[in-house]
Amino acid sequence: MTSTRKEFLFAMAGASALLPQLAAEPAAPGKLLIVVAHPDDEYAFAASTYRLVRELGWTADQVVITDGESGYRYAALAETYYGVPLMEGDARTQLASIRKQEVQRAGKVLGIRHHYFLDQKDLGFATDASSAGTANWNRPHLLNFLSTLLHRERYDVVLTLLPTAQTHGHHRAATLLTEEAVAHLPEEQRPLFFGVESREKSDPPLSFEGRAPALTFDRAASFGYRNALSYRIVVNWVIAEHKSQGLFQNDYSKHELEEFWLFEVSGKSARERLSQFESLFRSDVVHQGFVRAPADANRVHLP
Repeated sequence: MTSTRKEFLFAMAGASALLPQLAAEPAAPGKLLIVVAHPDDEYAFAASTYRLVRELGWTADQVVITDGESGYRYAALAETYYGVPLMEGDARTQLASIRKQEVQRAGKVLGIRHHYFLDQKDLGFATDASSAGTANWNRPHLLNFLSTLLHRERYDVVLTLLPTAQTHGHHRAATLLTEEAVAHLPEEQRPLFFGVESREKSDPPLSFEGRAPALTFDRAASFGYRNALSYRIVVNWVIAEHKSQGLFQNDYSKHELEEFWLFEVSGKSARERLSQFESLFRSDVVHQGFVRAPADANRVHLP
């Protein structure tokens, strides 16, 4: 391992303090659940998922709530690629099946074990994504499914999108549903539950409910031969699999940071478990991408 590699392994994005001493024994691989509203939403935490699954040996499952049928507006290039119409009238019904296939291919990049497609109709939105409604969702069914899955699998970490006021209404709804399902678990069974937002380093720092993120993953940190590699490559692989989302293809190599807010519903032991989770990224034999936020900048309570 080169010195430049080690510098990357122990880099702290935006912080100058040294990381604590390494644990003598690496922690056992954990289990991760991703819950998103649409095919392609996993983009927000693609790099960190790859780190956990492909490099640290975690197991990961993904729940996709809607069929993604309304993601047709920029599918013109994909019509030629797939050889079917995707943008007009009844032709859009083929899009749901294609988007499911795209999720599975992106999941192969990330190492996803199981995909759970809950097939709620994606009715889209008129002009403002934040106002997208979910009245058509079978909420009792979704809540029962998530509660049962969480109880059965005993995940260590659950990732959803950060439910800001500006984000897609479906994103907020998916996160709040997941939060309710986590709250149904006994305290000792609750996973670390994070809301994640990806952003450019040049953007102003984001505060959610008055809090800074608990962890940040730097996709752009360089490593490898001549420091030529970064996790942005992995994220680009994921973007490329979602070919029906034409506008999404313009996000190549953007949003260098994946920022993680820890939700209060994670339970009273979340602080200790957060430290254990963080320690997975301070081993001599793995890359370092995650960094820790200040001690009191962490858990947030969802309304």
